[in-house]
Amino acid sequence: MENKTIGFAFCGSFCTYQKAMGALEAVAETYHRVIPIFSRASQETDSRFGTAREHMERAREICGEQPLKTIEEVEPIGPKKLLDVLVIAPCTGNTLAKLAHGIADGPVTMAAKSHLRNGRPVLLAVSTNDGLAAAAENIGKLLARKNIYFVPFGQDDPEKKPASLVADFNRLPQALAAAAEGRQLQPLLIS
Repeated sequence: MENKTIGFAFCGSFCTYQKAMGALEAVAETYHRVIPIFSRASQETDSRFGTAREHMERAREICGEQPLKTIEEVEPIGPKKLLDVLVIAPCTGNTLAKLAHGIADGPVTMAAKSHLRNGRPVLLAVSTNDGLAAAAENIGKLLARKNIYFVPFGQDDPEKKPASLVADFNRLPQALAAAAEGRQLQPLLIS
């Protein structure tokens, strides 16, 4: 088990939660400590993919840690250097936009801002229906940003959703190991 502490933040792309939870399990098996973090949308929204309460409880069971759910709870991440790597999985188009523009108005974006102040890596697992549309500009900005890394991603349904992008959650553990070393896992774009 690697002696690192990982933050694992969930945003509101609920259709990917099953894959994200699988990735969380793999991360929790590899790293010493994993701290779950939930965005406001992920704390408050029940969907056909499960209730917010079920998702938070599952993350707590996997990690053995209570999820962080407020700005006040995540703000010390930076000053106390609590994390080695912060994973945001799934990372929605909304979160991509906020990160690209320096907006820290919720638990996940504040965790990223606080963590980045120490020059430590943030790993994004994109899941957005407008990745090749409105969110493309924000992905481009973040690709050029220091200490931001991506789980390899591609189009999930080019015929029915031609602008949609989603990360390969099976590659998240390898992308996390690479980000911890300060490098982007390649190839970044997958088909």
